[in-house]
Amino acid sequence: MSRRQYWERWLVSRTRGSHDCSAGTFANFRSATLAALTIAACLSIGATAPSGAAPLTVGKAAPNADPIIPVNVGDKLGIFKKHGVELKITDFMGGSKMSQAMAAGAIDIGDGAGTEMALVAKGVPMMAICESASTIPFISIGVPYDSPIHSLKELKGKKIGVSSPGSLTDWLAKELAHKQGWGPDGITAVAMGNGPSSIIAAFREHLVDAYVNVTSLFLAMEEKKTARLLAPVSQYEGKLASGTLYASRQLMTSNPDAIRAFLVAWMETVDFIRTHKAETVKIESEITGFPESVMSKDYDLTVGMFTKDCRFDSESLATLKRSFVDLKILKDEPDMSKLYTEEFLPKKK
Repeated sequence: MSRRQYWERWLVSRTRGSHDCSAGTFANFRSATLAALTIAACLSIGATAPSGAAPLTVGKAAPNADPIIPVNVGDKLGIFKKHGVELKITDFMGGSKMSQAMAAGAIDIGDGAGTEMALVAKGVPMMAICESASTIPFISIGVPYDSPIHSLKELKGKKIGVSSPGSLTDWLAKELAHKQGWGPDGITAVAMGNGPSSIIAAFREHLVDAYVNVTSLFLAMEEKKTARLLAPVSQYEGKLASGTLYASRQLMTSNPDAIRAFLVAWMETVDFIRTHKAETVKIESEITGFPESVMSKDYDLTVGMFTKDCRFDSESLATLKRSFVDLKILKDEPDMSKLYTEEFLPKKK
């Protein structure tokens, strides 16, 4: 096996399912299936918490996404236990699957993105309770390492690889053309999958000029001179609640204090992340499997995306509302005020 083949396999093993950039997050939500009910049954086994602690099952929409993994950091540091919350954390491959588990009663808290608010509008029994991250620097546009392209404006008229039609990456590629004023034909989005092997092959065979995928992957590929990061999409796309927490309707009724404790612990974790780079990078490297050198660069690019108080931003809500229609998830723009609540957040001082 050549060194290149070894590296490619390593990338695939480290990033398989690490971030959900596919259409699964945005697909039409279907009612809970037998599989989701099976998940609920499995998660109920051994989920007891120590006396006095509130047991909460947290479902993550992706295992390693930057705005999602603070729950792992806080759990490892004992912050949630300190606030009387005992967590059982489960990873899902996409926001729709996480929401399906919520509908089946398998999880109490959903750790995902603002895009799942469209599923709330479709009837999933949950509410958004915290805008945990506003911008989206954890997704970037990358190019082949030896590409002559060195700025976003040079992508006009180019082919940009995306995971699938109607996905987040597809929307972000088209948003670049929209924000740059290039018109609907300003770029050509090419659906080629979401995995590292797809990107490597597309770049090697010159099938596309650029690709939209997770920042940490491009940083890792850059170290091996396979590809390089051109720019985070946050350079042209504003706020869109890239990280969002959800609570089940059942938990909102049965144990609202557990939600309040969870949110206080989450915000304390984010404060730790902001002020303890070395410790955070070490923990996140263990979670993602990427070297600390990669996660250190990723930290510098993404740490500013976290909100301090979990409150929902009007710009984020407006962008999400427009995206739901652009992506044809919803026929009409929803009343966003019915999809989230701030009643469990600490009172403003």
